[in-house]
Amino acid sequence: MSRFRALWQASLNATKRALTWNVEDLIPPSEKSIFNFNSKEELKRWHLYSDSEYGGLSSASLEINDAGNGLKGIFSGHLSLDLAEDSKWNIKRGGFCGMRSKKFDGFIDLDAYDTIALKLKGDGRCYISTIYTENWVNSPGQPEDNSWQAFVFVPKDNWYIAKANSSCPIFANVERECHRRKFGNESISNPWHVTVC
Repeated sequence: MSRFRALWQASLNATKRALTWNVEDLIPPSEKSIFNFNSKEELKRWHLYSDSEYGGLSSASLEINDAGNGLKGIFSGHLSLDLAEDSKWNIKRGGFCGMRSKKFDGFIDLDAYDTIALKLKGDGRCYISTIYTENWVNSPGQPEDNSWQAFVFVPKDNWYIAKANSSCPIFANVERECHRRKFGNESISNPWHVTVC
């Protein structure tokens, strides 16, 4: 989508929201699920990636599993620093895998919320979560969206809720290397990444 068309569409969407009165605008719901892995259909919303695209030997999988107390999304894989012998890429080592939401039209409006929470059960490793927000001012050579990253350390074998609110700079703006900027009052555009490091 061209920058002009994206800006035009965002302006139209903002105008529609401004002209449409909605009870939720006055009293928003206390929570809004963005991704909840409650059906096999949820798998279609995600793309898996790894260093195998560049000659590495890491792999990743995502499945929906019933753990006895409801459906859960299970991301798993194998991390390897090794490279395939016949790799055409000139890299020294591999070692990453992850998942990202597939591109979707529009955005997720979170203006009424002040906190983003990730409920995770992990293996004690560090994960990186990346969120993309609209960028209304694009500089030449800059990506169209701002990206915000957070390192998430998940305790082994325990459920953990990682929270970041708009006053907490846990998500750092990657493109501008502005580690204290807040992501509040911005809308998430796509996609959302989670990467094992």
